[in-house]
Amino acid sequence: MLLSATPPPGPRPAQEVRLREEAARHRGLTPPRTHPLASITWLGPAASNPALAYRTTGDRAHLEESRRWIEAAVRLPHWGRAHLPDHDLDAGWLLHHLSLAYRWIGDELPDGVRALLRYKLLLQGRRMYEFAVASEGRWWSSSYWQNHNWICYAGLATAGYVLGKEEWTERAKDNLGTVLDLMPDDGSHAEGVVYWRYGVPFLAIHLDLLKEAEGVDWWERGGFLANTFRYRLHQTAPGFAFNVDHGDCHDRRSGHSAGLYYRLAAQYGIAQAQWMGDLASGELLWQEAAESGVRPGILPEAYLEYLWYDPSVPAARPTETRAFFPDLGLLSARTGWDDDATLVSFKASPGGGHTAWETSAKHRAELGWETLNQGHHHPDSGSFVLISQGAFLAVDEGYSNRKRAAHHNLLLVDGQGYADEDRYHVYKDIPYERQARQRDVLVDAEAGWAHATAEIAAMYDPELGVRRLDRTLVFTPSGRLVLLDLAEAEAGREWTFLLQTDRPTVPQPDGSRLIRSGEATALVQQFAPHDASLVCEVTEVEANPTSSTPELRLTRTLHTLRSTAPRSPDGLFLTAITPGGASAGEQIACLEGRGVTFTDAQETVLLSPVTRRIRTSRVSADAAALLTSADAAPFVVRCTRLEMDGHVLLDVPEPYTGKVG
Repeated sequence: MLLSATPPPGPRPAQEVRLREEAARHRGLTPPRTHPLASITWLGPAASNPALAYRTTGDRAHLEESRRWIEAAVRLPHWGRAHLPDHDLDAGWLLHHLSLAYRWIGDELPDGVRALLRYKLLLQGRRMYEFAVASEGRWWSSSYWQNHNWICYAGLATAGYVLGKEEWTERAKDNLGTVLDLMPDDGSHAEGVVYWRYGVPFLAIHLDLLKEAEGVDWWERGGFLANTFRYRLHQTAPGFAFNVDHGDCHDRRSGHSAGLYYRLAAQYGIAQAQWMGDLASGELLWQEAAESGVRPGILPEAYLEYLWYDPSVPAARPTETRAFFPDLGLLSARTGWDDDATLVSFKASPGGGHTAWETSAKHRAELGWETLNQGHHHPDSGSFVLISQGAFLAVDEGYSNRKRAAHHNLLLVDGQGYADEDRYHVYKDIPYERQARQRDVLVDAEAGWAHATAEIAAMYDPELGVRRLDRTLVFTPSGRLVLLDLAEAEAGREWTFLLQTDRPTVPQPDGSRLIRSGEATALVQQFAPHDASLVCEVTEVEANPTSSTPELRLTRTLHTLRSTAPRSPDGLFLTAITPGGASAGEQIACLEGRGVTFTDAQETVLLSPVTRRIRTSRVSADAAALLTSADAAPFVVRCTRLEMDGHVLLDVPEPYTGKVG
């Protein structure tokens, strides 16, 4: 597809319009004569899109436009200025795009321009290749789970195939095989949605190049590519325009890649990906382009949309509302996909996810290599994001250079967050044992329940003596949220519950707090502890999201609700969050365990994640959780016996999770 500029057969009128518009978008700009301070990644697609437009239309105005940007790029002595000139993203992007332009229109360029372009591609490709060899085991050359690795090697591969440099393509191919073997089969990505849309398209690009140039089809190698659209889908906010911002996210808009959606739809027959591609390149396109903080952004992907769109793939609106991605410990649950629906996203895993953590430890021990570069993964295990009524209610920090647990919806111990935090790469050089994880996961698409318990005690400084810090999160069928935090330490500690919002929470007469975001609201009730002190503070977060543009700064203001319990070896927080104007929850009197009921929705949550003993006037359950709604069958988590109203409904030797009856 890419090398031959040949798309799948069939009409593509919308993609043709997109390509022509993008090919002409820069006509009013003057190409830079010297290297700007900022990134020059955008110069590549400024040349490749008009080159493809000329191939498809024969309009020489597009040829001349491509030539303008080619001449500007090849006359720069270095690709990249502020960070690793010639050896990082700027060079990777330009190698890919200018190599395609050379392939597509090289014979149409004047002899001098063609010769200069070829010389520059050879020079920059050699620089990139030599850096990759020299830095093996360090930085992007062997950072298999990182976007820099994928982009730089895809750029090197494109140049290698176009120029016949087998040494380059073989090294890139070897790396690609390793990446595909090591990426998580569930399709999740620890860098978050923004870097997913920035980096994963280059994995697809490399796979297409490999298949077209060598006849090697690796699309089914590993499970990542086949499943990664589902990960991206479930990190989409209701209404589809925004994204959940776990990980480093410049903003809540920079999440769509219509080109990648189309390619995954074509390869795997994913009707929902085809539908999302149409939405992203149509209704959502210009608002995302205007509000996205990531450059070059979505508009330059027009060439991919044209070449990867397969009109034979049917499109279908997504309907699945629950998902769990075990490698990243990511639970996503929603009441629907419409703008007003409610979504929670809850995560806990080791740095980079389980696969990256385990494998990089082997690389470190056996090779002396540092392959896990997860600077975009935050100290956020146990944190959650809540979206409802078209607004973000419980929010994430987005992007920061000095990452801290205190920027997330987490817990502090004696005012401290995770050990070794407050830096960019919070997982670098920390002990292998310092891992968070999810357990007791229940995801039911039919009835609508979702449940998981995050174990995060290992993430805190050992000197704090934290033996347990477990957070259980339950999402009810109507979109209510129940949180139970259980903590134990070797000595008395001060436990602090944090809730981050975009605006200050408003105290209510009964002691609850109201989250407001525009017209959207959610009521926060903390049933335990009864003697906690509540304060609301401003938290400022600042970041430079790209080393290639040192002067760029992003800032976000969070309003942090802090609930601090008196010093004790044990801590317990029981919290309910009710979106919209629905009735508040009520605490259930339990002889053992903890419970909350929502009368209007007839939903009840009973929890005992540690002792697994739930006792009320109506219920006797040896279970981590009992979840009931209206007249539906109950759901249990790790249950061996359940008796309700004198009737034994379950009695089994091994713990059972799921619907009873």
